[in-house]
Formats: sequence, structure tokens, C-alpha cells
Amino acid sequence: MDVEQRMALVNRNAEELVTEEELRKVLSEKSEPKAYIGFEPSGLVHLGWVLVASKIKDLADAGFKVIVFWADWHAYINDKLGGNIEDIRACARYMEDCFTALGVPRDRVEYKYASEMLDDASYWETVIKVAKVTSLSRVKRAMTIMGRSEDEAEVDSSKLFYPILQAADIFFLGVDVSYAGMDQRRANMLARDAAEKLGWTKPIALHTPLLPGLSGGDRMDPAASKMSKSNPDSSVRIHDSPDEIRRKMGKAFCPPGSEDAEVNPVLMLCRYVVFPRAGRIDIGRPEKFGGPVSFGSYEELQETYFAGKLHPMDLKKGAAEGLIKSLEPARAYFEEHPGNYERFLEVLRGLGKV
Repeated sequence: MDVEQRMALVNRNAEELVTEEELRKVLSEKSEPKAYIGFEPSGLVHLGWVLVASKIKDLADAGFKVIVFWADWHAYINDKLGGNIEDIRACARYMEDCFTALGVPRDRVEYKYASEMLDDASYWETVIKVAKVTSLSRVKRAMTIMGRSEDEAEVDSSKLFYPILQAADIFFLGVDVSYAGMDQRRANMLARDAAEKLGWTKPIALHTPLLPGLSGGDRMDPAASKMSKSNPDSSVRIHDSPDEIRRKMGKAFCPPGSEDAEVNPVLMLCRYVVFPRAGRIDIGRPEKFGGPVSFGSYEELQETYFAGKLHPMDLKKGAAEGLIKSLEPARAYFEEHPGNYERFLEVLRGLGKV
């Protein structure tokens, strides 16, 4: 595979790459560069992870060694799962199963915990160096990466550590590419700024879009309306039954004829989940409404929908069936390997969250 083919894999379904020139240089010089994505273990997995799993596989196929980083102490700082570190780690073990269930080969990625690095003095040296070149106002602005406002640092000063730790993770792991959703962009930009000031190599920042919640997106603030682990009605979880998926999709926001596809969750689920997984979408309509129709590309589907030739309810029904089919391997995986999922459900029951 040549450099341009590897570039195409990394860029597929990405919203932003900073920068293309830096990536091309890395791919030209390294046969196995390193990429990373970090997660707070904090809840049940929704369809946004399908997009992430596909991108992790793209990176692995492009020759990257991919590190999936479980930010257990970061989740503790962010008050996730009652601040119980063992429950947070139970969630990480469940989430690791989710990636396997979604098709990420275990032999293609390395799973690593933040707690594995905290005993290393050189990690804290990296933290301090990043902090020394980063202003307090910059840190506060970056707190949106943890779903927090600047004012919350006044109540709990540990939250000021979070953006610095996330940037330090990138440097300590020695990655070439830091991959995240667009809601984590400020952390990657903070890391690039710190690298420039310290004379270190800037991490390439790769961002994929956020899937909007089922009630609809906000083009001006997609992070505020993204599909969320904490709100089951805003998302389709990978464990939802076929009937539950049909129910949720039937209620989903799906404006007719809108040309702003990014705020339409049904179209976005087709684009980033159904087509990458199935390569097509089949919509069964009654003959009086035009009969069954199939689409071999997202672009064809969007064009037809925007032209008013496909009713929103028909689109929602077709998307629901496409999602059900796409999640069949995940359901089968957890039927055979229920242990970590069931243990995490016990954690959530103890917290009154299921």
C-alpha cells in the first residue's frame, strides 16, 4: 500500500486533519507509526462508537500501531461512575469487549490504562513541562473536552489537571497521530501549542464528526447535541433490541427536504454506520408509495431524500432495519461473552442508572 492509499484510509469519514502535510511526511518516513485515542470509561456504548471502531480499523489497515487508552484517573477527576476507580475499570473492560464486538481485532490494537503510567516519574515530568507552557485561561477553555464549564474549576480544582493530563498522555505515549471526536479538538490543539513552545514534535490531530442525538443536532454547537452515553433516549445503544431500535428511530428527528444533513440524525446514522457496515440501504415501501427501493451509496440516498422523493418515515424505517443488521455481530458477541457487560450492568444498577 502506497502513501496516498494510506492517506485515504486515515482521511476516510474524517472531519478534520491537522495537518495533511505532516501526515504525509510521517507515512513516508515510518512503516508503523503510532496513533492513539483516549476514552473515559463511563457508560453504555452507543452507535457513535461504530464510527470510532471503523476509524481505528482504518488506522490499523494504514499501518498504524493503535493505542486505545483507558483514561481511568481522568474519569475519576470528572466524577464518572460515582468516582469509584474500580467501577471505572470495570467499565473499561466492558468497553474493550465492545470494540471487539464492533470488529476491531484485538491483535491490531494495544489497550492501555492511564493508571499504568502514573507510577512513572517521567510521566509527571511531562505533565509539569506541558503545564509550564500552558496558561490557566487556555486550560479553562479546554475544559469543554470533559463536558465542563470554566466555572466548575472554582469548585473542584482537580478538574484543571484534566486538559494538561490529556495533552501529556499524547507526548508520553509517543504517538504520531492523536485521534478524537470533534468534541476533543481543544485538547489536541493545546498539545500542539505546547509542543511548539517546548520544541517537541507536534502530534497530528485527526478528528471525526459527532453523531447528533436522535432529537436532532445543532450545527453551531454539535458537541452540545451529540449522541450521549448518559441519555438513552438520545441514542441507539449497541445492545438495544431490534424492537427498541425501531421504536427509537420512529421518534427520531428527520425533517423533510432539509439541506442541512449534519443535524439530521437519521441521515448521519445512514452515512456513518449503515453504509460503512453494509455498503447499501434497502427501504421496503408499499407499492402505492413507490415500492421497495435500494441505495448503493450515501450520496444517492441524500440526493433522493432532499429531492422529496423519499418520505421521512420510510427513511427512518429503512435506517432502523439497516442498523439492526449492522449490529447483529455485536449482539452475537455479547451472547457468547456476557461477563464484562453483566458486571458493568451491576455497577450501573448500584448507581441507579439502569
